[in-house]
This record gives sequence, structure tokens and C-alpha cells, in this order.
Amino acid sequence: MAIEFLYFDLGNVLLTFSNERASAQLARLSGVEVAEVESLLLGPDEKSSFLYRYERGDVTDEAFYLAFCRAVGASPTHEEFDLALSDMFGPIEPSLALVEMLAASGYRLGILSNTNPAHWRLVTDGRFRGLPSAFEQIVTSFNARSMKPEFSIFEQAIERANVPAQDIFFVDDRPENVEGARAAGLDAVLYRDHPTLLADLAERGIDP
Repeated sequence: MAIEFLYFDLGNVLLTFSNERASAQLARLSGVEVAEVESLLLGPDEKSSFLYRYERGDVTDEAFYLAFCRAVGASPTHEEFDLALSDMFGPIEPSLALVEMLAASGYRLGILSNTNPAHWRLVTDGRFRGLPSAFEQIVTSFNARSMKPEFSIFEQAIERANVPAQDIFFVDDRPENVEGARAAGLDAVLYRDHPTLLADLAERGIDP
């Protein structure tokens, strides 16, 4: 068995993110309290929250934006709303450098991420090197209509890579997603830090 394809999670593997920053920015934009924004986006239960349904592709860009505006009684432009929601990422430089080296060495790479359209537009607007140019396949929850650790999103990732599941390496920062990937047959590891990731790759004969 040899690894033929490598999928990377986005948040806390390639990029840092701060939901607190996004909530604060949306609160300032709308003139409401941060707690109100957090309640609107996250709700009492994650899987029924509006943000979850947006990331899962069950709610459109326009519907998500309009529902937020109605709820807070404000009318920022859609562009202002998207920026406040999404300008919360930062680079994990060793990971981005690793991706560039792997791509330059000819490895087939992909992103497998729970994310939403607004976030994806921002992180791929050129501010972060290698995103998305270094990646052959992009599997996002909003396009897959499935959220990690659901089986369907991994099934779609396997199909897109077009290699056997056991020949796909996947790294994610959430244990439940790693478990879901392993259940789907992928060779998945938990991201702890950069040296551990390098060691995980080396164990599989992958040397960037």
C-alpha cells in the first residue's frame, strides 16, 4: 500500500480562524451585542443552527445574508456582511510551505473541509499562498451537501481522488472527523503540530 493522494483539512491545519473575531465584527457592523450574533449563528444546537445549514449547503448565500439582516434589524451590504463574517483567518506558515513543497514534488493534493461559500471566497482570493492553486481537488461541505464526519463527504472525496480509499492520506484537527475518515477507509491522522505531521508523513514514505 502506498499513499497516492493527500487531503488536508482547512481550519487549524492550513489556516487559523477565530469565530470570536467574526462575531465581534458582525456585532459592530450590525449595532447589536456579540451574544446576540453568536445566538443567531450558532443557536442552541449546532446541527440545527443557521451557520451549520449554510456550511452544509442547505441555505444559499442570499438566504443566509437576508435572514441575518432581518434578525438584527440592520442592512449592511452583502459585501460588508461577507467580509465581517469571513475576515477571521490567518496562515499556518509551516503547513502552507509544506503544501507548496509537496505540490512541487508532484504529490496529488486536495482540500477536504467543512466551510461555507463566504469563507471559501475569502481564503481563495489570493491572500494565502497555495490556496487553491496547489490543490487538484477541492471537496467542501457546502458543495458536497455533507459535513464531516458524515460518510457522504468522504465518499465524494474518494471518488474525486480516483484512487482506493486506503491509498488516501487525510489530516484533520478534530478527532471525530479523523474517526469518520477512518471509517470510510482513509488513512487519517489527527493534526497536533507541524513536527507530528511531518513524522506522520515520513512513516508513509512521504518526503517533501
